Amino acid sequence: MPELPEVETMVRGIRSHAEGQRIAAFEACPCSCRPLTIRPGLGQIATLVAGTTIVDVTRRAKRVVLKLSSGWAFVIEPRMTGLMLVSDPPDEGHLRVVWKLGTGKRQRSLWFWDRRGLGTISLLNPDQLARLFSDADLGREALEADAELWSRICQATVRPIKVLMLDQSKIAGIGNLYASEILHQARVHPETPAAELRRPQIQRIAQATLEILQTAIRYEGSTLSDGTYRNALNQSGGYQNAHRVYDREGEICPSCKKAQVIRIVQAQRSTFYCPKCQKRR
Repeated sequence: MPELPEVETMVRGIRSHAEGQRIAAFEACPCSCRPLTIRPGLGQIATLVAGTTIVDVTRRAKRVVLKLSSGWAFVIEPRMTGLMLVSDPPDEGHLRVVWKLGTGKRQRSLWFWDRRGLGTISLLNPDQLARLFSDADLGREALEADAELWSRICQATVRPIKVLMLDQSKIAGIGNLYASEILHQARVHPETPAAELRRPQIQRIAQATLEILQTAIRYEGSTLSDGTYRNALNQSGGYQNAHRVYDREGEICPSCKKAQVIRIVQAQRSTFYCPKCQKRR
């Protein structure tokens, strides 16, 4: 599932391609797979956006946002297998929609590709966009969260810290993969009740969050063994080569070089950690 680094990479990859471009058409691509969720409906969206200009390409948590000159905005949620592409899709059979941009010989295309069809595309007016991204629904961006914010959030719950990290209403943008990597670098056991974390542990989590997410963005995200995630040019990310515990069950921890990485299940998601580096106090 694309997480903050992967979605940020998508945004950076399509920004220069799409910003300032007039939308000539918004159309569905021929696809016999599971229908994509499009709100309020493809025909209505096509009418509303024709002739408008994409004025800003940005991100909020794990969503891509295309802001239009009309004040409306596309909000694209990639979910499990969605990709924003400007060229060379992994295959044409899973292309879902296309934004035709520009005019005449200068026309270019922006695609949304989704193998499983779990992604969503919504066109929202300014009020709807504000409600969707209100603090009540989405917490502070993970890249903006400091130790003080982490401390307040952790003190308010006894949920395991790994489970808390996946709650987008508390901290937005961290997913399953990077939560395991962050906790490993911070030397915190994933089952530790959040309220029991000590100040030094919280400070390490805050610092590890910034370091790992920023590094993953620099490497353009993680492409796992299923090959699902690709950047806007249909190229693999590079951060998977730097994973220390995620999906490395049974391997020797690269930090302590003694214990084997363990896999457990939390909130129906796989968690990976080193029992020596991340001891439960």
